[in-house]
Amino acid sequence: MTARSLITARRSRVAAAAMATICAAALAGCTDSGTDSTAAVSLEPAPAAQSLADVCPKDVVVQLQWQPQSDMAGVIGLLGPGYTVDTEKKAVTGPLAFDGKDTGVDITLRAGGPAIGFQSVASAMYADDSIDLGLVHGDQLISAAKEQRVVGVTPLLQYNPSIIMWDPASHPDQKTIADIGRTNASVVVSKDQIFPQWLVAKGLLKQSQLDTSYDGAPARFVGDPTITQQGFANSEPYTYEHETPSWDKPVAYEMVKDAGYDVYASNVSVRADKLEQMSPCLQKLVPMIQQTGKDYVNSPDAINATIVDWVSKDVAFTPYSAGEAAYSAELLKDKAVIAPGTDGVYGSYDMAKAQSTVDDLVPILNAGGANLPAHLPADQIYTTRFISPQVR
Repeated sequence: MTARSLITARRSRVAAAAMATICAAALAGCTDSGTDSTAAVSLEPAPAAQSLADVCPKDVVVQLQWQPQSDMAGVIGLLGPGYTVDTEKKAVTGPLAFDGKDTGVDITLRAGGPAIGFQSVASAMYADDSIDLGLVHGDQLISAAKEQRVVGVTPLLQYNPSIIMWDPASHPDQKTIADIGRTNASVVVSKDQIFPQWLVAKGLLKQSQLDTSYDGAPARFVGDPTITQQGFANSEPYTYEHETPSWDKPVAYEMVKDAGYDVYASNVSVRADKLEQMSPCLQKLVPMIQQTGKDYVNSPDAINATIVDWVSKDVAFTPYSAGEAAYSAELLKDKAVIAPGTDGVYGSYDMAKAQSTVDDLVPILNAGGANLPAHLPADQIYTTRFISPQVR
């Protein structure tokens, strides 16, 4: 979600570059063309009820919102063994596997963020017709609804684990975001984030505090610990304490969700104009995504290993350690970021909650020039039609 310590990054990239020179001997399928394959494994075919060969594209292309990380486990967990990493395209392709069986199609996962020029996933989906699905946060579903409408079919995350973090030594009396708002501390965020404007609109921060120059690197926070900045609960608290040599101590933070910003996150989404075309595929695929997310909560190790392996094979990615992956998995479980909805179903939508979020955000987005309709029905950007109530 963000860049890590520059020192750690440089060290890891040097090590990765050295590994690349010997990949032909160490890894099957490593070539000079920017591809790197794991050893091929013969998978048993999935039963007919889980076969996607007749209903899905031969290669289901999924656009991630950032580089691969554990909060995307619901889709990364569908990547079967024998996958190939393409470092030029920032993608990985392999059999789409469920319950250890081959569904008859492939899945390609494409990194987002810097890999797509920091454009939104919705924009990428409309610019590139080969993308079948994308991971889109709920606030971005709303902001894209007028010109680039995409529809969420299941959320990987019940809410976005974004945080505002600060140095507890510099801000000893501040325990919440609202406390930070009662100071004059700068709040450094990226310019495309929506939640900072929500925090201002709710009176939790002052507009004058926002600094939209956040670039993901820790250098500024380390150099000036009087500032506060954005981050993610399943990432920065661990990396700053354990993987940032120039800091190496705890940070304090509050989750934006705990301040009231309760928005479905990492929604598996389809372009509105492709929804009917993709419906037969989604009818079978969405329950698989739901189940994969549920299984990850109590058994994350295999998916974490895949994520760490993919990242390690591309020196352009910010390093992602096994330690961070394990920390993230534990937090996602403990904080109910990956969790059943109010109906007890993993990957479900509460449409009343969804509508409340839409109604809350539309005026704020319109104040920034979004020009959305004053009333935006939630069922235009979320659908429950493919969600299986059996995944509990």
